[in-house]
Amino acid sequence: MAEEGPPPPQPARAQAGTRDGATALAGQVALVTGASTGIGRHLVEGLAGRGMAVAGLARGGDRLTATMAEVAEATGARTLGVAADVTDRDAVASAVEQVVAELGQVDLLVNNAGLIDAAEEPLWEVDPDEWWEVVSSHIRGGFLLCRTVVPWMVLRNSGRIVDLASGMSVRARPEYSAYSVAKTGLMRMTEALTGALEGTGVRAFDVAPGVVDTPMTRSMPMWRGFEDWTPPEKVVELIAAIAAGELDAWSGRFLRAGADDLQHLCAVTPTGAARQLRLQPYGDDDPLA
Repeated sequence: MAEEGPPPPQPARAQAGTRDGATALAGQVALVTGASTGIGRHLVEGLAGRGMAVAGLARGGDRLTATMAEVAEATGARTLGVAADVTDRDAVASAVEQVVAELGQVDLLVNNAGLIDAAEEPLWEVDPDEWWEVVSSHIRGGFLLCRTVVPWMVLRNSGRIVDLASGMSVRARPEYSAYSVAKTGLMRMTEALTGALEGTGVRAFDVAPGVVDTPMTRSMPMWRGFEDWTPPEKVVELIAAIAAGELDAWSGRFLRAGADDLQHLCAVTPTGAARQLRLQPYGDDDPLA
């Protein structure tokens, strides 16, 4: 594919209705990475059920194709599955080109794909290649998707990006060093992107989903025996509100599904560095305060 990215913006095709009726999101197009399982799978179905046409990206083509077909059958929405490794520059460019050609320009990008540390180990004991692969899956993956999709949002002066954050974005776990580094880096990328988008109609957000019962979460020893799961519906609700433009005041900031109340968020306008990563001063005489 040519370096300049997907074809110029064109009017989106008419979208099929959903079994839940028309919503504020009807006619919009969502692109969700890591779509075939876990939180990504919940997001695909939840957004499709609200009237969006939804494209899903994942590495495994067969499972992704089955997932998107199931969602289309359950919701009546238009769906598309594209097998792609989000860390592969050419694969991402080709995938986005296919999404635009078949569904229309992307209104909502959700960077959800990413790996977790293979084992609970301190940094000096992990395999260097495996460690870097985890970081790359989140950071390079999110970067490549934004680099490909965001320019066309800016041209249309409309669009929203959601980067899936974590509690480890703001508080590292020593036994999950790669995941902690990746999620913190993704948060910084969201803030940098938000600054660059100032003056446009495009917004970017960090959304931590809480502890959702997924195969990945179940594989992590730290959650063994845990039962206080965040309902996936809360994650969908928050991201759907972002897609509908209800939370634009929170662009560049951290939101937490299951803890943040949507009505309260809509009523608050954050200021300063609220919900952003910053150094904590050691006292009033800290020269960096």
